[in-house]
Amino acid sequence: MTYRIKVIIPIPMDQAGAMNRASQLPDSLILPGFHPEFVPVARGASLADSAYDVLLMDFSVVEAGIRAQEEGYSAVCIDTVSDSGLAALRSRLDIPVIAPGMSAFYMACMLGKKFSVITMWDEWFPLYEKTLTEYRLWDRVASLRSIKTRPDLKELLGGKEDIVFAKLEAEARKAMEEDGADVIVLGSTTMHQSHAYLSEHLPIPVINPGQVSYKLCELMLSLGLSQSRKAYPAPENPNDAAYHAFVD
Repeated sequence: MTYRIKVIIPIPMDQAGAMNRASQLPDSLILPGFHPEFVPVARGASLADSAYDVLLMDFSVVEAGIRAQEEGYSAVCIDTVSDSGLAALRSRLDIPVIAPGMSAFYMACMLGKKFSVITMWDEWFPLYEKTLTEYRLWDRVASLRSIKTRPDLKELLGGKEDIVFAKLEAEARKAMEEDGADVIVLGSTTMHQSHAYLSEHLPIPVINPGQVSYKLCELMLSLGLSQSRKAYPAPENPNDAAYHAFVD
């Protein structure tokens, strides 16, 4: 059995940028028979730094995902901790749709009692506030912390490791020592390059959301599971053309 998984990059970018994002899944992590394909959206958001930009991200991710089932993909992974478009795509598609925020937060709940989200800048806090409220997880959250550094969603952390990694470690230690966190969740799949460093330097688990999301996708496919139609009812009258017109 072969499974193609469409991993939707939520902002437009060239092939080099897509390869940077794809590097979060080394070959050693991918089970035989599974083939993740990182596909950027055609147009839309740039930084997810505002409600305005987040709406574009939701719309463009849904547009990119609507075609996945007819394109022959076995599942969809959304490559952003904002979980943009997750509910809409689960409603529209029969194949599994997975997102890093939900995956990482619930994994953190299995590994500890309180988790902290460590992210690049304060502008992303509303993304977590929205999903944590929707998932009813605030009682498991120790804190949200950022290093107040503008992210580069295409180049990621390349060339900035010496500065950024130390800042992330410092905030993670504050979350652990001052806020009571016993698990750390990276606040973006674009921060995946820091995972190995932080895991080595911190005495508590550090969750890399993109990897957890992808592995849960493999698990769901292996077990023949998908989202509940009672929780995510299908539209009676789908209007995919309205989404595709955004790109066309």
